[in-house]
Amino acid sequence: MKNMAGYYAAAVQDLLTTISTTQEDNIQAAARLISDAVAGDGIIYTFGTGHSHVIAEDVAYRAGGLAPVDAILEPSLTGHQQVYKSEYMERVEGMAEVILNYYEVSPKDVLVVISNSGRNAAPIEMASIAQARGIPVIAITSLAHSTGTTSRHSSGDKLYQHADVVIDNHCPRGDCLLQIPDLAQPIGPGSGITGMFILHSIIVQAIQNLVEAGVEAPVLRSGNLDESEAFNKTILDKYKGRIKLW
Repeated sequence: MKNMAGYYAAAVQDLLTTISTTQEDNIQAAARLISDAVAGDGIIYTFGTGHSHVIAEDVAYRAGGLAPVDAILEPSLTGHQQVYKSEYMERVEGMAEVILNYYEVSPKDVLVVISNSGRNAAPIEMASIAQARGIPVIAITSLAHSTGTTSRHSSGDKLYQHADVVIDNHCPRGDCLLQIPDLAQPIGPGSGITGMFILHSIIVQAIQNLVEAGVEAPVLRSGNLDESEAFNKTILDKYKGRIKLW
């Protein structure tokens, strides 16, 4: 028997190395947008549909991460419940504008949109409407998948066409990294791991930018440390009422 777990580990490691070497400039540019927004008292909004919502959520209220991060978790789009329905809801045009209006995202903020395929209406419209409103947009996507499929939006556009900074996760068309003989369907998705790696890379670089600029970085500590409660409360109080996820 082949050690498929070992092959998967190697494939993921290769992806992370590729991202680190080819996307460094884009990660730096994204980090600069975020550190500038935080320094200007802005909020970092993250948005993803389907499994991409897990990436968006992972940097919110996170130990070692920035406090002013609001993950936009629209229940009908996330797939954490009624996942089959959500697969179709993300194709419905018009939802993104309602969501953006509800969250009151402004030009002093930053919007991060995660979509491996970059072909569905919700992430495309979220990015395009935000850009039209002067909101900086960072896209995390697979260019191989996006350019290898048709758009599901009436404009024919893809997500990567509506972002100030595009970061390619280098996942293949279809997302899966491995093939087993005698099994038609490839296995081992890569976009979840690469998406979290990319987004946390952006955040840690943004924190360094803030420190180097002499700006107090609002970084949270683990809530499971005895000494963290009072420390975190001071930071959280600054953004209380402004972040809907809390």
